Amino acid sequence: MLLLAVSAADAQDTFATFRDALWRDARDRGISRATFDDAFAGVTPDPRVVAATKRQPEYGKPFGDYVVAMASPSRIAQGRLKAKEWNDTFVALDKTYGVDRATILSIWGIETSYGGAKDRWDVIRSLATLAHARYRDPYFRDELLASLRILEDGHIARVDLLGAWAGAMGQPQFMPSSFLNYAVDFSGDGKNDIWRNVPDVLASIANYMRKSGWQSGLPWGFEVTLPAGFDTRRSRGTFAEWTTLGVRRAGGGKLPGAGDAILFFPSGVTGPAYLVTANFDVIKRYNNSDVYALAVAHLADRIAGGGPFQAKWPADDRQFTRDERIALQTRLRALGHPVSNLTGHFDFELRDVIRTVQAKFGMTVDGHPTPALLGRLAP
Repeated sequence: MLLLAVSAADAQDTFATFRDALWRDARDRGISRATFDDAFAGVTPDPRVVAATKRQPEYGKPFGDYVVAMASPSRIAQGRLKAKEWNDTFVALDKTYGVDRATILSIWGIETSYGGAKDRWDVIRSLATLAHARYRDPYFRDELLASLRILEDGHIARVDLLGAWAGAMGQPQFMPSSFLNYAVDFSGDGKNDIWRNVPDVLASIANYMRKSGWQSGLPWGFEVTLPAGFDTRRSRGTFAEWTTLGVRRAGGGKLPGAGDAILFFPSGVTGPAYLVTANFDVIKRYNNSDVYALAVAHLADRIAGGGPFQAKWPADDRQFTRDERIALQTRLRALGHPVSNLTGHFDFELRDVIRTVQAKFGMTVDGHPTPALLGRLAP
């Protein structure tokens, strides 16, 4: 991100110009002048938010380190306690949404430690800072307008509209647009309160997952072992086909008799292997990150009584930074390969493209990007 060095007075003038233009859009969306002025009273750009854009906690860190840290013993234990504490709510949620309680608990636990981590950033100021800087424009500008709608509709008082540095709010860490699309009043008190009302928090997470395509009764996937000599160019198949090919669940147990799954090597063939289903992709719609999705899936399994992963994570695992991911995507697209985005978010279609390129170069074929692969693709 490129920010121009300007004087304090010029910066205020520029922000005032931005705010005036925003008001016109807000007015067209039905935001009152009173709501707008109250939201922006005393608001100036926050330099801490700009600095925070440089942090990339889910990029570059070894995959296994992140997953193990998220599925910590304390988070597992607390999740099991929360399952008992809110059992009646979960029974009602299952009837309404069909999303298993362990997954809801896992997202709640990872996002805000079951509500224990408190929001401290002014959502309006954070979003205005990012929108004014044109960071990922127009995404944050649209989120800022959505936050004004939340205030206009009276869901929360201005002083209480707090979130994370990039505007994610409440115990589920919803962006404002997600709040408008998925937050629900499950307690029946007339407010969609994702900040303090636990039934609303849990139901809002469940509603998000259901509307994102969650399939009730479908597992997210399994850690698996592969037979000797397995052809890792194969990435997709039915569970029946994987069973015929000799793929087995790690630690024993049969694969389901029906359904489809994708073979996933998050750290390459020297690390754990997984068969993942469409529900794994649904978790990624909550946060578009493979490492986040696997952490949620693993913590959910542990809360439900499952054990740790069997295979060891490679000691030399180095995941790509966001910049490296974007560089790889950009180069693959330039070479004519189908690439869905240039934001550093990998989907399984891209991993299949990587498999194709790895095979072309005579490299290990596993769909896992490496610096060596990026080097071979350099123009």
